[in-house]
Amino acid sequence: MEEVHSLHAIHEMLEAEKVVLLYISRPGCSVCHALLPQVEGVLTEFKTVKSIHADAEEIPEIAGEYSIFTVPVIIVFVDGKEMFRKARFVPIDELHSQISRLTEMLDN
Repeated sequence: MEEVHSLHAIHEMLEAEKVVLLYISRPGCSVCHALLPQVEGVLTEFKTVKSIHADAEEIPEIAGEYSIFTVPVIIVFVDGKEMFRKARFVPIDELHSQISRLTEMLDN
C-alpha cells in the first residue's frame, strides 16, 4: 500500500487510477494497525485496485474533505467518485465481497 502525505497526492491518484482504495488511519490506533495487514491481504487478489494509505494526523484536512469522524476508514473510489466506505470495525469478508463485485462489474 502506497503512503500518501497530502490531499494533493490523494487527488492526483484519484485522477490517475480507475479504482482506488484509500485507507485512513492514525498512529495511535490499535484497530488501524490490526486491520491494515488484513486489507493488504485482500488486495493481493485485486491487482487492478490501487491502494493508498493516509495518516489523518499528518493530513488533518482529510477529515473535512472526506467526512471522517473515526478511524480506520476505507473508502473505495471508481473514476474519482466514492463507491463505498467502511469505518472503525471492518468485516474483511464483506470488504472482499464488495471489491470482488465492483471489479467484476467494471470488467464487464
